[in-house]
Amino acid sequence: MTARIMITLCIFLYAVGVPYLEVNETHIWNTQWPAHARLHNVWQLITNTLIGAGCLWLIWIRKEILLPAVASALVTGGFLLAFVLRGFYGGSMVHTDGSEVTILGGINIGVAGFGLGLLLLVPPVLLEVRRRREEQRKAGIDSPITGSQRRAAQ
Repeated sequence: MTARIMITLCIFLYAVGVPYLEVNETHIWNTQWPAHARLHNVWQLITNTLIGAGCLWLIWIRKEILLPAVASALVTGGFLLAFVLRGFYGGSMVHTDGSEVTILGGINIGVAGFGLGLLLLVPPVLLEVRRRREEQRKAGIDSPITGSQRRAAQ
């Protein structure tokens, strides 16, 4: 249960938190942004929210851990990679009015939030991998066997 809650918290960061912060005049209704950039921003918001909804279904209905954790890591890690690479493409977290949302004495809120999101994903993934290995050990399987290895053994 704790693993599902941790992944869910990460999902809420990108599927609810980011739209909350960006559906306003600083982003999608910012007339200083080109219409094309606003379209891409809305696309990203919708896509990430739908990915989050799918991950919540996987976690709470299908009881999956790894797939929603990996999908969430791709969303949050994608932002962090874009932040790191911003100098290469002229990106910035500074709004057109010159402001930047920071916390804890100057850490960008996106970096802090998605950094925390990635950290929340680590324990559930490690615990799930450990659980699966334990199941394999109890079933007498030392390592995952590929289909071709299984056919060759027959």
